[in-house]
Amino acid sequence: MKMNLLFTAGLLAAAVAPPAAALDSIYTAQLNGPSEFPTNSSPGTGSAIITINLDQHTMRVQESFSGLTANTTAAHIHCCTAAPDTAGVATTIPTFPEFPLNVTEGSYDHTFDMTLASSYNMAFIVTNGGTVSGAFDALVAGLDHGTAYSNIHTSAFPGGEIRGFLAPVPEPEAYAMLMAGLAAISLVARRRRG
Repeated sequence: MKMNLLFTAGLLAAAVAPPAAALDSIYTAQLNGPSEFPTNSSPGTGSAIITINLDQHTMRVQESFSGLTANTTAAHIHCCTAAPDTAGVATTIPTFPEFPLNVTEGSYDHTFDMTLASSYNMAFIVTNGGTVSGAFDALVAGLDHGTAYSNIHTSAFPGGEIRGFLAPVPEPEAYAMLMAGLAAISLVARRRRG
């Protein structure tokens, strides 16, 4: 009886789980001064959403920020190190193309073709096997392991005023399976007690 219940719960979870997106992986971060290294007391805040599409080899960068103490001078993604350390720039230098500069607040939305060397810092390509595919694999691994961070630099903080380590967002399917599993375990536990 217990196996039938667990099997039924598994089938139900598979049936209600939404279809997977076209190999999209999403990473988010909250950017602030205390997350910088060394830390600072900037009142600036920001958020970053990075969407990697493994099918199309693209990276969409969406960022918003406000309250910076000075004008922006650069923004990019660094990889790969654990907090609170720093790492080299993985993406374009000196800054993302068309990133809003000389402002204290703004937003940014750009999709990069990650098959192009121009989407990376050349030093990051060289460090990761000398190929664009090696650099892409290293960046995705850094994002997956939480060792990549988004950083916004200003004239007051040339090393970075606000930053945040990017963390993977679990897929909806994983939540559906988790909830179905917890429901099945709860049901079995109730039957044992009753």
